[in-house]
This record gives sequence, C-alpha cells and structure tokens, in this order.
Amino acid sequence: QVQLVESGGGLVQAGGSLRLSCAASGRTFNSYTMGWFRQAPGKEREFVAAIRWNSGNSYYADSVKGRFIISRDNFKNTVYLQMNSLNLEDTAVYYCAASLSQTYYNIAGWYAYWGQGTQVTVSS
Repeated sequence: QVQLVESGGGLVQAGGSLRLSCAASGRTFNSYTMGWFRQAPGKEREFVAAIRWNSGNSYYADSVKGRFIISRDNFKNTVYLQMNSLNLEDTAVYYCAASLSQTYYNIAGWYAYWGQGTQVTVSS
C-alpha cells in the first residue's frame, strides 16, 4: 500500500523559508515522478514542482521558479521541497503526490497517490 506522508509545514513570515518533506513507502519509486501541488482556499489545486525519481530531473511552476527547490533522498525514500523567499501568495495546503507519468508532471489528474497535505501559512 502506497503511503505519502508530508511534514514541515507551519507559520512563517514573508521572506522566510520552510522545508517540506514527503516520506514515501509501500513500493519502489524509481519509475515514478514525484510532485508537489498546493491548494489555497477557494482556489483550484495547482502544480508547484516535480522531480523524476530515477533521473533527478526537476520541473517548476513559473510562480516558484528560482525560489523553491525540489530534491529527493534515495536512501530515505523522501522528497523535499525547500521554499525560500516565501510570500503571502504561497499560503496554501501543500500536497505530495506520485505518478507513473513521465510526461504530464504538472497535471494533478495523472497522479495516482496523494498525501494528506500540510498547511503552509505566510504572514506579513
């Protein structure tokens, strides 16, 4: 049974940093693309970043490019999202997800497995 467990969310001031973690278990993820999505109140879930587990190739939404970094630790089976220079618009619930698609990394519908989400709140 695949399980994705996020952690690391919290309250941070604008300009600050947070690192989210996603512990993955239940199978070998070498063939998967791991993604981070977020959903703010009243808004649709949106793509943030993705990484291909085997190659390490990473992809970012324009809104976070240059501020966020996605990475993975093969030994710990964990994916990270380092978030820097946070602003009020980054406030959302952040979800970790896993997909077998190597192409549609930015489309939520292609992700079969999801974590429960972790809240990130940026204050002014």
